[in-house]
Amino acid sequence: MHALSPADVIQRQLDAYNAKDVDAWLATYAVDAQQFALHGELLASGHAAIRSRILIRFAEPDLHAELLQRTVMGPIVVDYERITRNFPEGKGTVEMLCVYEVADGLIQKATFALGTPLVNTLAA
Repeated sequence: MHALSPADVIQRQLDAYNAKDVDAWLATYAVDAQQFALHGELLASGHAAIRSRILIRFAEPDLHAELLQRTVMGPIVVDYERITRNFPEGKGTVEMLCVYEVADGLIQKATFALGTPLVNTLAA
């Protein structure tokens, strides 16, 4: 069987995210994978912690990630996305930079940088 390229792994992760399929999404991550905020703050380590973080996000009815640009350099995949979210203030979007390190067909580390949320205050 042909191994998935790092870009294929990240696309599978993005598709599962948009489908809110937690098991398919988590299957793209190594069991001991880690998620970080840009510049180092550890957000989650291991499947259990990563699962609990994403289940909160998947509960948002309007959650959707739109891929704006993808760059691949060997095992590193960088996605620039616009995420539709349900913020406490209402539905809106936030730009996100996601840097993934893929090895052995799985995401080993993911680092995220968030832009400023834009909330649609006109929606009722």
